[in-house]
Amino acid sequence: MNHYETVFILTPVLSEAQVEEAVKKFEGLLKSHKCEIVAKENWGLKKLAYPIQLKKNGFYTLIEFKGEGSVVEDLETAYRRDERVIRYLTTKLDKYAVEYAIERRARQKSVGA
Repeated sequence: MNHYETVFILTPVLSEAQVEEAVKKFEGLLKSHKCEIVAKENWGLKKLAYPIQLKKNGFYTLIEFKGEGSVVEDLETAYRRDERVIRYLTTKLDKYAVEYAIERRARQKSVGA
């Protein structure tokens, strides 16, 4: 199994319930492909570096998961078909990136505690 992380940006005109529903949809897709969701982070409404589809803000979400490589194509197809998604990026993590992600989550927990 490979280790991946995906970040997607949802349009800012959505309500909190609509954002949560969209995130659950993509989590469900990953689970249906027998992926293990390692971590999920909701980064909230952030300003974009440049306007996308005339929008200056977006709801950012990061999902880190383990799965087979074939799931990435299906996930990105789902992103393209969903009009709420304005940008996405899925990357395969090497062992160093996995270690960094674990350390980053540990630091966030210690700061938040």
